[in-house]
Amino acid sequence: MKMDHSVSIFQQIMVCVMGCCIGSFLNVVIHRLPQKQSLLLPPSHCPHCGKAIAFYDNIPVLSYVILGGKCRHCRAAISARYPLVEAMAGLLALALFRRYGFEPQFFIEFVFVVMLLAIAFIDLDTFLIPDALSLSGLVIGLLASFLSIRLTWVESLLGILIGGGFLYLIAIGYQYLRHQDGLGGGDIKLLGMIGAFLGVPGVVLTVVLASVVGMAVGLIAMRRSGEGMKTMLPFGPFLSLGALVYTFWGEGFIHWYMGLLSV
Repeated sequence: MKMDHSVSIFQQIMVCVMGCCIGSFLNVVIHRLPQKQSLLLPPSHCPHCGKAIAFYDNIPVLSYVILGGKCRHCRAAISARYPLVEAMAGLLALALFRRYGFEPQFFIEFVFVVMLLAIAFIDLDTFLIPDALSLSGLVIGLLASFLSIRLTWVESLLGILIGGGFLYLIAIGYQYLRHQDGLGGGDIKLLGMIGAFLGVPGVVLTVVLASVVGMAVGLIAMRRSGEGMKTMLPFGPFLSLGALVYTFWGEGFIHWYMGLLSV
C-alpha cells in the first residue's frame, strides 16, 4: 500500500509540473496569438530588452520567484500574470487527475480548461476571442464527446446549438433595444464551445454564473470609472469562470437542486 501511495504522490507531482509547463506555453499563446505572431519562433525573450530567456530562467513559477519577478538582463518587471497562468494550469491539471486518473476524460477536460484560461486572459487584454481557439475548441469538444463519459455526441451538438444560439438571440435583442453592440461574436462562439464540452445544462449554469458575477463586477467597475453604462467589460472571462465552476461542481449542484425540488 505504501508503494502505491508513493507512486500516486509522484504521479500527482508530475501531472502538476506538466500542467505548469503547458501553462508556460499558454502564456506564449496569450501574448502572441492576438498579434498573429508565430507561437514557436522566435524563442521566448524579454519584451523589454529583447534578450532571449535561457532555459534555466524559463522554469514555470520557480524562475519568477528566483528572479524576483524581474528580467535577469534589464531588470524590467515581469507581469505576475505569467506565474499565475502557470500555477492555475498546474492546479487544474492536478484537480482533474485526482478525479479521473489517466482516463480519456482527464485529457478531454484538461484541453477544455486550458483553452478557457487562454481565452479569458486574451479577452481581458484585447476584448477579442480568437476564432482559432473558440472554433477549434468547439470542434474538439464535439469530437471528444464520442469518448466522453460526461455526455453523448447528441448532447454535445445540442449544447453547441443552444449555447451559441442563446447568446446570439441576446445580442440581437440588446442591439435592438439599445441600438449598439452588447455582445461580440467571440462570446457567442465561446458559449458554443462550452456547450460542446458541457452540454445544455453546462450552458445554462455557465450563463447564470457569468451573468451574476459579471453584473457584480460591472457595477463596481461603473462606480469606479464614473462612466456608467458606457463602462466596457469583456464577457469571455466570466463565461470561462462559469464553465470552470460547472466542470468541477456543476453536476453535483444540479443533482442537489433537483433533490430539493423532489422533496
